[in-house]
Amino acid sequence: MLEWTFSPLDYFEEPITISRDDYSLIIESGTIKATVAAATFDADPSMRTRLHESLIDRMHGIQLINHKPFELSKPSVIRVRADGRRDIFIELEGAKLTMTGGVLDVRVTDKDGNVLHDSKRDRLDLKRSLAELVNKYRPNDVLLKTLLASYDASTRDPNNELVHLYEIRESLAACFGGETDTRTALGLSASDWSRFGQLCNSEPFRQGRHRGKSVGTLRDATEGELTEARGIARSMIEAYLNYRNKNNSTANTGI
Repeated sequence: MLEWTFSPLDYFEEPITISRDDYSLIIESGTIKATVAAATFDADPSMRTRLHESLIDRMHGIQLINHKPFELSKPSVIRVRADGRRDIFIELEGAKLTMTGGVLDVRVTDKDGNVLHDSKRDRLDLKRSLAELVNKYRPNDVLLKTLLASYDASTRDPNNELVHLYEIRESLAACFGGETDTRTALGLSASDWSRFGQLCNSEPFRQGRHRGKSVGTLRDATEGELTEARGIARSMIEAYLNYRNKNNSTANTGI
């Protein structure tokens, strides 16, 4: 068995079970457990690293929705012997726990009790979808790794959040050849593109890119303004993931 711990404890929000031909994996509150036949594990020296990297891919996909930094431990290996004894191998490392606030969910039903809208279910479905796409393409896609690294940095460096988010637009434009070609290829709206530039570059925000050029007193961006910028940045990454999925269906081996 391989076991990981992660934080925040509610990062996945619900238990997840994944079954493959050579292993099964269960994700619950703060813990991930994979069960592998000993012969299979011994025959594949890369399996431990491969599973670890695939979990990171999934967590990056979920991060696009919850905008939370995450921590994933190195896996401990537990070898269960025929007589029930266990040999445990643990790689010690530092841990960081991030405390986060709750999420307000809305569930709407009609007079007969039929669910018309369930914000939690919609969010969990989107998390799973993005996690699958990131897991599929990130290992072999340098641009996607760059986009996700910038988004991850924005969650860990709030004083420069808009600087890191704007890197996403810059990376896409550099790859596709400028604004017009990028928006055309990915189906991005001109209004979102412009608004994102305004939030990251033009407003007198302490978290912005051009704060040194602002005349007068800087201010902190409001939570609404930051949420708007995060949403546009996420939509750009989602658009690129959908572009990859439409134009290249080759899946990478992983969870």
